[in-house]
Amino acid sequence: MNKLIIIFVCLLSVNSFAFDVENGRDLHEENCTRCHDSTRYTRANRKIQNYEKLRARVSQCELMLELAWFDEEVDDVTAYLNSQFYHFDLDK
Repeated sequence: MNKLIIIFVCLLSVNSFAFDVENGRDLHEENCTRCHDSTRYTRANRKIQNYEKLRARVSQCELMLELAWFDEEVDDVTAYLNSQFYHFDLDK
């Protein structure tokens, strides 16, 4: 029984990092480009310095725009921005 619980927990943790970057791109294009172009993400003095801060910023923008995204959608947009612009290491 304990082995089944461990396997189940491991499977859940793997799924928690399965982001849909394409969905994130679509959500970004539909909602974020009203205020942000790519220079916001590529400037030398950007304020976002790690993945956690990036996700927090995406969440703040989502709340301000009253988009009512699910957590998974915030994760998808964060993953998209990271894959395209930020390149933060998620293993740290």
